[in-house]
Amino acid sequence: MQQQAVFILAIESSCDDTAAAVLQNDKVLSNVVANQLIHNEYGGVVPELASRAHQQNIVPVIDAALRKANVKKEQLSAIAFTQGPGLMGSLLVGSSFAKSLALALNIPLIAVNHMQAHILAHFIDEEGFDKPTFPFLALTISGGHTQIVKVNDFFDMEIIGETTDDAVGEAFDKSAKILGLPYPGGPLIDKHAQLGNPKAYVFTKPKVPGLDFSFSGLKTAILYFLQKETQKNPDFIQDNINDICSSIQHTIIEILMDKLKLAVSQSGINQIAIGGGVSANSGIRSTLKEGEQKYGWKTYIPKFEYTTDNAAMIGIVGYQKFLTQNFENSDVVSKARIQF
Repeated sequence: MQQQAVFILAIESSCDDTAAAVLQNDKVLSNVVANQLIHNEYGGVVPELASRAHQQNIVPVIDAALRKANVKKEQLSAIAFTQGPGLMGSLLVGSSFAKSLALALNIPLIAVNHMQAHILAHFIDEEGFDKPTFPFLALTISGGHTQIVKVNDFFDMEIIGETTDDAVGEAFDKSAKILGLPYPGGPLIDKHAQLGNPKAYVFTKPKVPGLDFSFSGLKTAILYFLQKETQKNPDFIQDNINDICSSIQHTIIEILMDKLKLAVSQSGINQIAIGGGVSANSGIRSTLKEGEQKYGWKTYIPKFEYTTDNAAMIGIVGYQKFLTQNFENSDVVSKARIQF
C-alpha cells in the first residue's frame, strides 16, 4: 500500500539563521538557509539585529523553499516551527509567520523543540546515511548546549549529562577570541588544528563528577597559558597558531569522549548519534568514527547540512508529530528556554 504524501513546511529562526524547508514525508525536497553576516563585526550574535534580519529574510526564504521543492502552498499538510529554545525575538518572528500561514491555509500547526530536532535529524531519509535504532545515546553539541541524551523513542528522551557552565561551542569561540581569531572562531580553530600537533601543549581537563561537563575552567587555563607565553615571546600565538589550536581542540574532544565512554558504560547502549552545530567539527567527527573501531560503538553522523541550524531537522520532527496528530492551537507561545 502506497504511503500518502504528507508535505511539511518547516521554519527555523532560533538564533541568527533564517531557514525554511519542505519535506515530503521523511524526505527533504528543499532546505534553504539565509545567514546573517551583520553579527561578524560585533564578535557575536546581537539579538535585536537578529530579529530584524529574520523579518527581512523570512518571506523570501520560505518562497525560495516552496519554489525549490516545486510545492504550492495549497499542497501543504502542516506547518512546523521552532518553539524554542533560542533568542526570544528571533523565535517570535518564525512562530508569528507560521501561525498566520497555518491559519490562512487552515492546516495544522506543529511546535518543535530545537534540541530534539538536532537529535531527530538522523531520521531524515538521506541516501548513504543510516538511521539509529532505539534506544541510542545522542551527543548534542552547539553554541548554547552540550548534552548527552538517552533517546528511547522519538519523543521519549532523557538528558543524562549536560554542561554546568559554558557549552562546547562557547569554549571554541571564546578560545578563538583569546587567540585573536575573528567570529565565528570555532570553524577557524578546526581549520588551524588540522595543520598542527594535538599534543604540542597540555591543558588540564576539568574534573566534573558523573556525566556532566564544564568548559569555563579550560577557557581560563588557555588564557593564562597564552598570557604567560606572550610575555616571553610577543609573537608566540602567531608563531604557533596551528599547534595551539590543535591542542585546544584535542583537549575539548578528549573531554567529550571521556564522558561518552562513561555514558556507554553506565547505560549499556553503544549506539552514538551526534547533532548540533559543533558536530560539524572535523576532529570530533573523525574521533567518533575511530571510536567504532576502538570501542565497538556504532556511530551516526548526520549529513553536514543537517548539523548546523536548519529547517529540515524541524521538518522531520514536524512529520513525526503529524503522524500522531500532535498539533498546537494558535495560542502556543515561543519559549527562550524549553525542556524535553
